[in-house]
Amino acid sequence: MPNIKPVSDLRNYAEVLRGIGAGSPVYLTRNGRGRYVIQDMEEYEKKEAAMKLVMELEKGRLSGEREGWHTLEKIRKEFGLT
Repeated sequence: MPNIKPVSDLRNYAEVLRGIGAGSPVYLTRNGRGRYVIQDMEEYEKKEAAMKLVMELEKGRLSGEREGWHTLEKIRKEFGLT
C-alpha cells in the first residue's frame, strides 16, 4: 500500500523519513493532489541507470533503422573476431 502523506507532515520530517525504504517511497500531497516523492537514494540511482540504459538502447534501435543493421558476421570481421 502506498505511503501517502500531506506535505505539511514534513514539519516532523524524522517521522516521514522513517517510512522510506527500498521499494517504498513516500508520496507527498499538496492541497490533496500528488506533488512530490521522497525515495531511497539507492532506489533512485537504480531507476536513473535503468532509464539511461533504455534511452541508449532506443538510440541504437533508431540508428539501426536509419542506417541499416549490421550482420553478426560483419561485426566479427570488423573487430577481428573471425
